[in-house]
Order: sequence, then C-alpha cells, then structure tokens
Amino acid sequence: MDDYKIIITVSGTDKVGIVASVSGILAKYKVNIEDIKQTLMQGHFVMFMLCDIKEAELNFKELKNVLIEEGNRLEVEVWVQKKGIFEKMHTVQ
Repeated sequence: MDDYKIIITVSGTDKVGIVASVSGILAKYKVNIEDIKQTLMQGHFVMFMLCDIKEAELNFKELKNVLIEEGNRLEVEVWVQKKGIFEKMHTVQ
C-alpha cells in the first residue's frame, strides 16, 4: 500500500558517511529501505531511497524533520516526500 511509502532524496558534495548516516537514522526509527540508488557526478552525490514507514516509530512529519536536520549537519540537501505525491509531481500529462 502506497500510503506508507516515502521517497528520500539526498544531494550535495560527496563525503564519507552520507549513506551510513541516513540509513542509520532510518534503522533507528524502524523505517524499511526497499530500494536505494546513488550516483556520483563530478563530485556531486545524489541518492534516492524508497522506504516503507508502516512500522516506523516516528510519523511522516517527525521523520522528515529528523532527516532534514541530519542533512543540515552533513551539509547536504534532503527532501522527503510521500510516494503518491512524488509520482504526481513527476507525471507528465
């Protein structure tokens, strides 16, 4: 069910620990990572994660805030969206 699916996007200058930090937060709050893609383009790191928050210990808004705070600490941009909204934003009609 897509009600519990979220998309996390992380973007910024590549550095050690980005994946570990974000995935560590997700594990801490019992968020399941269902798919992950990452790439590095000329030193610019981009990662997309599809996650399930059905069993999460935080609600969507709380988790989003924690991840954004971690992005600020890591000096990267973090976006967290519900999967349904993400898909509607990226659908060409």
